Amino acid sequence: MRKHFNDYGSWIHSKFPFKVQKISIDAGFSCPNRDGRISQRGCIYCDNRTFNPSYCNPGKGIKEQIREGKIFFGRKYPDMKYLAYFQAFTNTYAPLDDLKRLYEEALQDPDIVGLVIGTRPDCVSDELLDYLAELSHKTFLIVEYGIESANDETLKLINRGHGFKCCEETIRKTHEKGIITGGHIILGLPGEDCNESLRQAPIISSLPLNILKIHQMQVIKGTKLARMYAEHPFHLYSVEEYIELIARYIQFLRKDLVLERFVSQSPSDLLIAPKWGLKNFEFTHLLTNYLRKNGIYQGMILE
Repeated sequence: MRKHFNDYGSWIHSKFPFKVQKISIDAGFSCPNRDGRISQRGCIYCDNRTFNPSYCNPGKGIKEQIREGKIFFGRKYPDMKYLAYFQAFTNTYAPLDDLKRLYEEALQDPDIVGLVIGTRPDCVSDELLDYLAELSHKTFLIVEYGIESANDETLKLINRGHGFKCCEETIRKTHEKGIITGGHIILGLPGEDCNESLRQAPIISSLPLNILKIHQMQVIKGTKLARMYAEHPFHLYSVEEYIELIARYIQFLRKDLVLERFVSQSPSDLLIAPKWGLKNFEFTHLLTNYLRKNGIYQGMILE
């Protein structure tokens, strides 16, 4: 049976002979878009509380967060191994010696079999990439970049603090070092309609990414985006509209690009809109049924 998209679950299973789960870690990093180096306002949609689990707290230290994360996940899969996911804020935004200490502290746990490092493309030096390339020969390693959009006007509107060229250059450098490279985009950003997203799809596909995360635009309480939405409401996709958009979008993506996820699930007490009431796996089930029914699969336009 034809696979409708190149799913992350199958890909990660091919990398390990056992189940692996990400444990999110908040190592106390800041962000140049918050500490004044670029801006103090941050991206207009950003609130790290939307994805940090309860055990993820920089006051606890890395070892303690890993220990609690293992307890959190171990009830269901006692034989699970883990990837330490440096997720909150910008996880390369520190002197190299500090980064080495933090990453290698996580790897000291015998159940940690690799690292996932989430960061910005403007916070990665050549020296750091040399170190990460060396580290990738010793352990499983993914570096994940926030791209968000391939449209410079949108990046300016959301106060991203860099242009798309920065993303292109850093992703290519990372790929050339032999490091597994991930990217993250948001569909439905203010000013970007379906046609604009589809224009960007082949551009994103042309980047030497191994993994892509796609999220819907969400409006979170307390953000600048929430104030913009209250003053001048903009269109947010319904579930049905978003499924149709994803189905069209993935047709422009090369078949070897691993698609890790299609939606983000923010806590209901923080989410203003859209309120779909679906868990990630429920959305994926609806999407897969739609793709199957309509004979759609990843990369079909590129054939």
